[in-house]
Amino acid sequence: MARLATHPSDTGLLVIQPLRRKQCAACRRGPLPLLVVEDGAPRCLDCADLGHLVFLPRGDTALTRRSREESGLSAVVLRFNRRRSRYERQGVLVEETALARAEERCLADAEARRRRRARDARRRAVQDARFTEAFAAEIRRLFPGCPAERAEAIATHASVRGSGRVGRSAAGRALSEGAVVSAVVAAVRHLDTPYDRLLMSGVPRHEARRRIAVAVEAVLRGWRGASADVG
Repeated sequence: MARLATHPSDTGLLVIQPLRRKQCAACRRGPLPLLVVEDGAPRCLDCADLGHLVFLPRGDTALTRRSREESGLSAVVLRFNRRRSRYERQGVLVEETALARAEERCLADAEARRRRRARDARRRAVQDARFTEAFAAEIRRLFPGCPAERAEAIATHASVRGSGRVGRSAAGRALSEGAVVSAVVAAVRHLDTPYDRLLMSGVPRHEARRRIAVAVEAVLRGWRGASADVG
């Protein structure tokens, strides 16, 4: 195993998780789950005056940082990785009261984050509802013959946050006519024509669209009151 000094360093005191069975050179107790090397000899934590500390495994960066901030005495626990030929951090030893205070701080932060997420979710929900309403209003403006409930359904589907649908594109958020028409055409294509059945039967997408273009155009003409190219 590579030699490692366990005197204070930039990271604090160092404690080792030994790979082999070790006994304390002072009190002869063993095998030791953790040890400190002093003058080249292993010492148990009690003999090294670290026995009152508790082990906090790695994994929670905030809790580790705060535990060390709260603890008057702490140590970094290392274990040698034979495959990588290096010591790797396993956690820290801190005072039990310091760990409790750190846990309280983290819980307070977690509650604050939960409340912030809830506020953000409510704000996004309000924004989404307003946007969906505006999208539906634009559908009704462009297609006055479209039933109100259908316009709302199209707008809701097209504007789902994170969906990648046309309503969430830059053009969709700007309520551009092209984006709104695209959302309406897509809805008509899937709900008012045999387009989905054609796809399921193996008809290529472009051919399926060609076959149902007249039907889509008929619905749009009825909703708009004037002819228009579907594309």
